[in-house]
Amino acid sequence: MTTVAFIGLGIMGAPMAANLVTAGFDVVGYNRSRAPVDRLVEQGGTAADSVADAVGDADVVVTMLPDSPDVEQVALGDDGILAHAQSGSLYIDMSTIRPATAVRVADAARDVGVRPLDGPVSGGEQGAIDGALSIMVGGEPADFDDAGAVLDAVGSTIVHVGPSGSGQTVKAANQLIVAGTYQLVAEAIVFLEAHGVDTDAAVKVLAGGLAGNTILQRKAAGMLRREFQPGFRIDLHHKDMGILLAAARETGVAIPFGALAAQFIAALRAQGHGDLDHSAMLKLVEQLSGRA
Repeated sequence: MTTVAFIGLGIMGAPMAANLVTAGFDVVGYNRSRAPVDRLVEQGGTAADSVADAVGDADVVVTMLPDSPDVEQVALGDDGILAHAQSGSLYIDMSTIRPATAVRVADAARDVGVRPLDGPVSGGEQGAIDGALSIMVGGEPADFDDAGAVLDAVGSTIVHVGPSGSGQTVKAANQLIVAGTYQLVAEAIVFLEAHGVDTDAAVKVLAGGLAGNTILQRKAAGMLRREFQPGFRIDLHHKDMGILLAAARETGVAIPFGALAAQFIAALRAQGHGDLDHSAMLKLVEQLSGRA
């Protein structure tokens, strides 16, 4: 049985680790707070008291952490993954971080004989629960092939997109599209409501035409009910847009609509809504329209 160390059991990480248990892996979980680890144990996993304890005997190490500094600390620290992982083991970072950080961590991993992949995901909490995430993977093709069974347990669309850092670059593009789509769906909903249209019916027909998209299909109903329980928090999307803007600046790529979407997200966060789901972009459109 392949042993997988899973570090970071938050909204996304917890169901992903549970799906690995269901798939038959021996999953050893570690998290800064203990409650998610205890839940994983109830689901058939094993608890670890530290990063070193989790990764020491693991064939595969997976991290799902909030931001670049968290990955650097957990991977590169004196008591981190690379200090204790077995030579030849796979390290898959499924967090969303800066591409340059992913490259730096990958280089450090190879220096100690660990095989790195950056594999950020898209699909939100429901995708994680369903094991239906889209996973964009950077790294060596042979390592990608060896990670196939683990990735298959948590995702349904799994694509190798290039060398180390490429997964994070594709994820930044994903977050650009998601932010822009949320903004447009939010504007459409407020527009429809202002005209007294049957919004449930409107969303149904829009989702079936050229305007159809996953956000309309999965999230519009909750937006109509003003239910913004976080599947992916505004705080995290704000962080991701910062990654996108920095990466675009480094290459001189103009992303004017992306920059505007980033400002909308930043404004919503500044108003104290960072803990809400990113579908709460609707709230800002209502304010700008005088309908809050």
